Amino acid sequence: MLKTADTLRRPVLDLQIERLSIGGTRILGQIDLQVLPAQTVALLGPSGVGKTSVLRIIAGLETRHAGRCDVRGRVGLVFQEPTLLPWRTVLDNLCIPTGITVQTALQALEDVGLAEREGDFPQQLSLGQQRRLSLARAFAIQPDLLLMDEPFVSLDADLVEEMMALFQRLQHRHGVATILVTHVAAEAKHLSDRIITLSGNPAQITDDLANTAAL
Repeated sequence: MLKTADTLRRPVLDLQIERLSIGGTRILGQIDLQVLPAQTVALLGPSGVGKTSVLRIIAGLETRHAGRCDVRGRVGLVFQEPTLLPWRTVLDNLCIPTGITVQTALQALEDVGLAEREGDFPQQLSLGQQRRLSLARAFAIQPDLLLMDEPFVSLDADLVEEMMALFQRLQHRHGVATILVTHVAAEAKHLSDRIITLSGNPAQITDDLANTAAL
């Protein structure tokens, strides 16, 4: 369906968190966030501040918050850990969770540099290759909003550069809105066109700036 100018202006995400408390501890305060189609937003802040909690609310995995979360379209997820099915092949790890055809899955594997690895099992892949498979799985459902929770953690510097370049190619091809959670400022500056900083106790948005370095 052809996207109109009005459709392109409508937020993919409209999030209004009033608070999130877990075990009597308030984790998140007031957070208002909108994300537009094709926009890449980096959610920056120190480890443990609550960035992952925000992503879990958006994904519908955390329901103990007060507020509302409206998402227009499908949501894709890339976790810190690849979260693959260890007893299933690489091909199955694409087809089973997403419902895509074998032909589509084979193309997705080629797109992330895993051509001819469809018969292998996750434990036969390096961590970097598992991350590539996780990325392929997220893009395979053609999401309208992609949530990435520190997807490059525990990788060496060269591999991080490769994975960031791969993400940029896929993101540009699919035009998907993305929220990237990271505590690494260099990743935020390299990949996003908007940087949001989360800080405080409870955590709130303390900065929401256009990333002019990426424009």
